Amino acid sequence: MGGAGGGKGGTPCGPSSSSEGVGEKGKQKEKARVSRTSLILWHAHQNDAAAVRKLLEEDRSLVHARDYDNRTPLHVASLHGWTDIAKCLIDYGADVNAQDRWKNTPLADAEGAKKYAVIELLKSYGGLSFGQTGSHFEPKPVPPPLPNKCDWEIDPSELDFSNSNIIGKGSFGEILKAYWRGTPVAVKRILPSLSDDRLVIQDFRHEVNLLVKLRHPNIVQFLGAVTEKKPLMLITEYLRGGDLHQYLKEKGSLSPSTAINFALDIAREIKLPSTSAGSCSKDNGWGMAYLHNEPNVIVHRDLKPRNVLLVNSSADHLKVGDFGLSKLIKVQNSHDVYKMTGETGSYRYMAPEVFKHRKYDKKVDVFSFAMILYEMLEGDPPLANYEPYEAAKYVAEGHRPSFRSKGYITELRELTEQCWAADMNQRPAFLEILKRLEKIKENLPTDHHWNIFNA
Repeated sequence: MGGAGGGKGGTPCGPSSSSEGVGEKGKQKEKARVSRTSLILWHAHQNDAAAVRKLLEEDRSLVHARDYDNRTPLHVASLHGWTDIAKCLIDYGADVNAQDRWKNTPLADAEGAKKYAVIELLKSYGGLSFGQTGSHFEPKPVPPPLPNKCDWEIDPSELDFSNSNIIGKGSFGEILKAYWRGTPVAVKRILPSLSDDRLVIQDFRHEVNLLVKLRHPNIVQFLGAVTEKKPLMLITEYLRGGDLHQYLKEKGSLSPSTAINFALDIAREIKLPSTSAGSCSKDNGWGMAYLHNEPNVIVHRDLKPRNVLLVNSSADHLKVGDFGLSKLIKVQNSHDVYKMTGETGSYRYMAPEVFKHRKYDKKVDVFSFAMILYEMLEGDPPLANYEPYEAAKYVAEGHRPSFRSKGYITELRELTEQCWAADMNQRPAFLEILKRLEKIKENLPTDHHWNIFNA
């Protein structure tokens, strides 16, 4: 729905121009349009009114562009208080009441950020305030992490950042290598500017609540958190080997035995139970924690090489981390499809049903697993010649990465293809994946290698 339509006075923030159709140059134009989708969101963020105007003159439909959090350029402009950008977008037909994945409207964002000029502008065009940060939203208190913190609440004075260095960036903060009681640890630290943001606090506490319950040799070990003082921090074990993304960038395609061992490590993390539910837990309905194990299912939703970590420089063991987007769901029956929609995760490894905003289940992780397995076998990211959003769209249209190596083990190729099946019901469960990987490993000839250059 168009929301507040064209602007008063006719010409939308610059010379009007009809949007061009796809025509004969279909593929090239579509590729350019996808790139412009990212561009308009970026230029709105940068307050570059001239660039936003130029993009809209070329393609008016870009006013409805969405990122994977379902946020429009008007959301971005409203949050930052860019009045000129917001007016331009409204003149081109932006929906002033579009909702992002948190159900926030642009006005809710502007009110949360106290951008009064944009608030007045949006209201004058019929903007309504609803969502988790708007004035019409009745906020519920954010529940703290588990009431019995036992010994996992960490005093920030025990953390030594004197020789720290940034090892990663998260959605709401940075990840640093630091020391806790003389031991190197990884610290996810919420940015000070976001320490009072209700949604950020909610997501942080959600991740803490989840990690407290997980104990498994293939999951990055949660050590503790700082929840009573600012900045909020989440502390996990520090893995010296870096992430799989960087490893593959340096090594290229992996040997069959290494790729299978890595795949087994990832699959074990997804399926097998933990050794305990944590010393603080009583009978909280979990017993032994499982991912993808009923009746409590954890859907990771952001499986990608950057979230797969190597335990050491020898690269003999993997662990999966970053549960910031994970979702714990109570399953009523084995055929439940969870009512989770919206683009969540990283585009290049995203299942088509997520990209299309359809209901999905735990098989989204199986799809992402297939893309990681492909990358380990090929040495390059899936659809590396496409931008991430463009790759996700291409996959959602039914396409898949092509196998270039001529020396694939047939069973591995078949497994990969089944794991990225368009119909999520056709994808195998991780228990079956484990069994098949073990069988492939048993039958792997010791002298097998990839023949990438052989016809």
